[in-house]
Amino acid sequence: MDAKKIMESEEFKRCVDFHGHICPGLSIGFKAVKACMEILNETRAEDEELVAIVETDACSADAVQVLTGCTFGKGNFIFKDYGKMAVTLLSRNSGKGVRVSIQPNPFTPNEEHHALMKKVMSKDANEIETKRFKELHLKRSCDILEKPFEQLFVIKKVDMILPPKAIVEPSKPCDICGEPTMGSKLESLLESLNDKKICRGCLVYLKQTGSI
Repeated sequence: MDAKKIMESEEFKRCVDFHGHICPGLSIGFKAVKACMEILNETRAEDEELVAIVETDACSADAVQVLTGCTFGKGNFIFKDYGKMAVTLLSRNSGKGVRVSIQPNPFTPNEEHHALMKKVMSKDANEIETKRFKELHLKRSCDILEKPFEQLFVIKKVDMILPPKAIVEPSKPCDICGEPTMGSKLESLLESLNDKKICRGCLVYLKQTGSI
C-alpha cells in the first residue's frame, strides 16, 4: 500500500487527530504497531487484552496508544524512559509478545531537512524555509510508510511475564498534604517516632529541601 492510501485510512487519520499532525515519528509508530498487531494476530484492545511498553515519549508513542487501545488510564500502557524508538506488545489472550525497534540508520541523512528542523523549532525559519521544511517532513513520513517492515525495523518475539492488571483500591490521605492517594503508593516516613504515610510528591519535596 502506498503512503497516500495509508494516510487516507481511518486508522492513520485517528492517529493524526490524536497527535495533531503528520510527522516521521508518528509514521514510525504506526508502522511498528501494525507489525506487532499482525504478528500477534490481535486487534485493538477494548480493555486490558493487550499491554504496550514504549521506550520513548516521542511522537511514535501516540500511534501506539491509538492503534492498540493501551492507555495510562487502563494501566496497560507502560513507559520506560530509554530514549529508544521501540515498542513491545504483549497479548493476554495468547501469552505471546513481540518487540519492534528501529533499524540503525534506516534512511540516508538529509542535511537540509535536519537544518531546517532546527530553524523551525527555534522559530528562526522564515516563511519559505518553513514551507520547505513541511515538504521534506511529509516526504520523510511517506518514505517511512512505504518502506518494507524488515528494512525499517528489527522484529523479535519476546517471552516475558505479563504485568498485573490495573489495581483499583481506596485512596488514603497523605499525612503531610492531605490529598487522597492510592494506598499502595504511599511511602512510610518515621518522624518523631510516628510512622507517617506520605505521598511520593511530598517525599520528593522533603528530599529536595533537605528536610529528610
